[in-house]
Amino acid sequence: MQQLIGPFSQVLTMDQLPAKGPIFDHKMQVIEDGWILTCDGTISAVGNADDFRGMNVPRVIVDVPSVCIPGLIDCHTHICWGGNRSHEYAMKLQGIPYQEIAANGGGILSTVSATRGSTEDELYHLMLERAEKLLSRGVTTCEVKSGYGLSVDAEMKMLSVIQKCGQIHPISFVSTCLGAHVRPKEWEENTKYLNYLLEELLPRAKNELNVNRVDIFVEKGAFSALEAKSYLLNAKKMGFDLVIHGDQFSSAGSRLAVEVGALSVDHLEHISEEDADLLAQSSVIPVVLPGASCGLGIPFAPARMLLDKNLPVAIASDWNPGSAPMGDLLTQSSLLGIYEKMTMAEIFAGITFRAASALKMKDRGILKPNMVADFIVYPTSNYQDILYFQGAMRPSHVFKGGNLVFSSHPITSEVLC
Repeated sequence: MQQLIGPFSQVLTMDQLPAKGPIFDHKMQVIEDGWILTCDGTISAVGNADDFRGMNVPRVIVDVPSVCIPGLIDCHTHICWGGNRSHEYAMKLQGIPYQEIAANGGGILSTVSATRGSTEDELYHLMLERAEKLLSRGVTTCEVKSGYGLSVDAEMKMLSVIQKCGQIHPISFVSTCLGAHVRPKEWEENTKYLNYLLEELLPRAKNELNVNRVDIFVEKGAFSALEAKSYLLNAKKMGFDLVIHGDQFSSAGSRLAVEVGALSVDHLEHISEEDADLLAQSSVIPVVLPGASCGLGIPFAPARMLLDKNLPVAIASDWNPGSAPMGDLLTQSSLLGIYEKMTMAEIFAGITFRAASALKMKDRGILKPNMVADFIVYPTSNYQDILYFQGAMRPSHVFKGGNLVFSSHPITSEVLC
C-alpha cells in the first residue's frame, strides 16, 4: 500500500555522495518541505510538496519542524551478553589499563563466565532491552556479534538469541560469529582452539542459523596475525565473509585484512599511515569505533587521515559491557567528528550508507527510490542541529519499512475514503 509521509522541514537524502574519501557538506542533497512516498516497505519517491500535489494516497502527517534522515546503521556491536562490569570502569578511572584488568581475571573472560551462566531466555530479554534503546536512538539496522560464549554450545546459544530477536524486533539484525574473541581458559593452545571452532562451531552456525560472517580479535592477549590468517582463510573457504578486530592496541590487523580479503577491519586506533595506504589499495572497509576510545580513555582512530587517503570510513558504536558501555552511536560519532575534524557529511555517511557497505547491504542508508523505507525524524528545522547537540537531540519518530515503530511526539494518519 502506498502512503505519503511528511511534511519535513528538510529531508537529508545522503544520495549521490561518494562511496569513499572526503565529503563536503555542500554536496549533500537537502530537500526543503519534503515528503517521502513509500509502498510495501520501500521508498517510491522523495521530493518536495509540489512533487506530490494532488496525489490521492493516504498521508502520515509528522509534526513540524522536523528533519528526516536515513535510519542509522550500527555495523559493529556486542549487545548480546550477560553480567555487568561497572566495577571495571571504576578501575579504569583509577588508571588501571584494560590489559591489566583482563590479565587479572576481568575483561572479556569475565563476561564469558556471566554469559555462559545465563539462560537463553535471560540473554534474549537483555538483548531486547538494549535493542529498544538503540531503536529509540534511531538505529534501524544493527550488526551483533557472539564472542562471549567461546564454546560451541554457548556460542550457538548467543547466535540463536540474536536470530530470535531479529524475528520479533523492528531492527534488522546481522549476526557475526566471534568465537575467536579470545581463547577460553579451558584451552591451552590458540591453534587447537581455532581448529575446534572451524570443525565444530562454524559449520553449525552456517547450516543451522544461516550465519555468514566470521570475526577474530587480532591483538596481544588474543590471537596473532599468523594464527588468525589460517583461521580466516579456512572460514573463507566455507563461504563466510571475514571481519577483523584489528589495530586497537598494536598493528598487524589491517595488513592481515588486506591479505585475506576481509570485508572490514574494525577499531584502527593504532593504524599507521603505511598500513592505511595498503587499505586504500584494497576493498577492505575501515570501521572506526569511537565508543571504545571513550570507554578506555585512549585516542580516537585517525578518521581524518583515513578519509584523506580516500578510504570509505564507517563508524560504529562497539557497544559492549567492557570497553564501550555507552552504546550511543550518534553521541560517539559527534565526538569523533569534532576531535578528528570530520565534516557533517562524512559523519552522516559513516553511520548510514558507508556503514551499510560494511555489512554488504546495498538497499539502505540512502533515501531514494527502491531503497528500504528506513528513516528517522528529529524535532528541528535544521539538519546541522543533529550533530551540533552531540547526541542530546533524540529522534521524535523512527520508521522501519515505512511503518512507524517509535514515536515520542504525536503523529496523524489521514486515511482517504
